[in-house]
Amino acid sequence: MKCCKQNQITTIIIGHVTKDGNIAGPRVLEHMVDTVLYLEGERYFAYRVLRGVKNRFGSTNEIGMFEMKNEGMCEVTNPSSVLISEDSEEVPGSAIVCSLEGTRPLLVEMQALTTPSIYGIPKRTGNGIDFNKISLLIAVLEKRGHLNLGNQDVYLNVVSGMKINEPAVDLGASLVIASSFKNTYIPKDTAIIGEVGLTGEIRSVNMIDKRLKEAERLGIKKCIIPENNKKTLKDSYKLEIIGVRNIKEALSAIGI
Repeated sequence: MKCCKQNQITTIIIGHVTKDGNIAGPRVLEHMVDTVLYLEGERYFAYRVLRGVKNRFGSTNEIGMFEMKNEGMCEVTNPSSVLISEDSEEVPGSAIVCSLEGTRPLLVEMQALTTPSIYGIPKRTGNGIDFNKISLLIAVLEKRGHLNLGNQDVYLNVVSGMKINEPAVDLGASLVIASSFKNTYIPKDTAIIGEVGLTGEIRSVNMIDKRLKEAERLGIKKCIIPENNKKTLKDSYKLEIIGVRNIKEALSAIGI
């Protein structure tokens, strides 16, 4: 490190991570460098996300998305377009949500499947979203939305192998589960944004204008967002914007 700084040499140290997602070995490696970058991706998907988790001289609020091709990793200039299914058929249990990766809004397709449990204890499985988050949202749907999911197996999947943990996808995950359970479809040109509280209220999210502009650019016609966010909108959009205050109003907005 002393040699590199004295001679102004840029050095890249490559290591591996543990199953928990942390850099393996002593933490001194992470402390001594100026920048830590994680290259994330699933084995069976071609997409990779380059995420900054430490930057001594700048922001870590940006990500880069790449696709593995024959010539190597190539930049994906429009990530939202590849994270949404091209299938035009509208089926229950599918919806578009908007997740914010740093300061970059991404439209992602989320799918859910509910089936009656035959083993007594219902199963909850999530791919790309936290298991505890799924259990929490199901509890809110049962208590505040009056949906009887106690005897249902619930499977939730984020398309294209993305991992999203942002609270703004709570409402989309809740409505996609309800859509599968009630066998009603959510139109493909609808995006859902909002955080769900334990009392069933839909809480506002940050950077709503960026999310709506991304949705508008991708051809979305309707957006379901928190009512408090709708009140603070400054720009005009070519979107039908529906503000909801609680989970009941959100369910009514998709016809449940």
